Amino acid sequence: MPTLDDYKGQSPAWCPGCGNFGILRAFKEAALELAIEPHQFTVVSGIGQAGKLPHYLRCNTFNGLHGRTLPVATGLRLANHDMLVVAVAGDGDCYGEGGNHLIHAMRRNINVKLLVHNNQIYGLTKGQPSPTSMEGMVAKNQPFGVFAEQLNPLAMAVALDCSFVARGFAGDIGSLKDLIKEAIRHKGFALIDILQPCITFNKINTFQWYKERMYPVDSAYDPFNRVEAFRKALEWGERIPIGIIYKNDRPILEERIPIIKEKALVRQPFDPSKIEATLKEFY
Repeated sequence: MPTLDDYKGQSPAWCPGCGNFGILRAFKEAALELAIEPHQFTVVSGIGQAGKLPHYLRCNTFNGLHGRTLPVATGLRLANHDMLVVAVAGDGDCYGEGGNHLIHAMRRNINVKLLVHNNQIYGLTKGQPSPTSMEGMVAKNQPFGVFAEQLNPLAMAVALDCSFVARGFAGDIGSLKDLIKEAIRHKGFALIDILQPCITFNKINTFQWYKERMYPVDSAYDPFNRVEAFRKALEWGERIPIGIIYKNDRPILEERIPIIKEKALVRQPFDPSKIEATLKEFY
């Protein structure tokens, strides 16, 4: 049985008070309560403050390019679907540079768990607006305010029939931990959009701003009702729902590919001579 210290990696270099600390803590506690050993999961990240999270964990990890988290996570799952694969990304990393990969990961329903650190700003590169920044936000590179409509990742995910769609808050570690546990248990691609303040560059969407607007979805709410889930996902502004917004039981990609359905690729025998013969066809 692991302990919380078993997940300890390097000392975090985030700004004091950053919402990323809450996300890291929630993930560790979720792994602990599910008794997942560090060698049993892989965390894939891109570039950004969110991309540093796996360095602060003891686990298998792959730190790649900006926006390219999900292709690596997909490859890992297809090669070894016995491994829990978690992707972490920021709102700019995932919804901006990596938006195309997100769409197809949801469409294919690869069994990857995606945690998006959504602070509605590009934090690593000094505060430029991201796809989730609200219209009118003024920044150094947009002195007249953001003109583009704010991206709604949850509504997009429900529209694409994503297998598991949820929203968490970095300031509520207990509830976020439970959401992460539910996502890990769920069979299918899981998106958790995690609202987290950037205390350095985003002076609008603060801890207090979120706390005044957030509310948990009602226990009577049915997350399998796609129409109602879309309505719920569209709520933003004065009221922001937190919790599982939508889920379904679609088949996962790994079980639809005959050659890996019964046995993961890493468990299959490897014959180098066959690789050589295949390569010669391309000479």
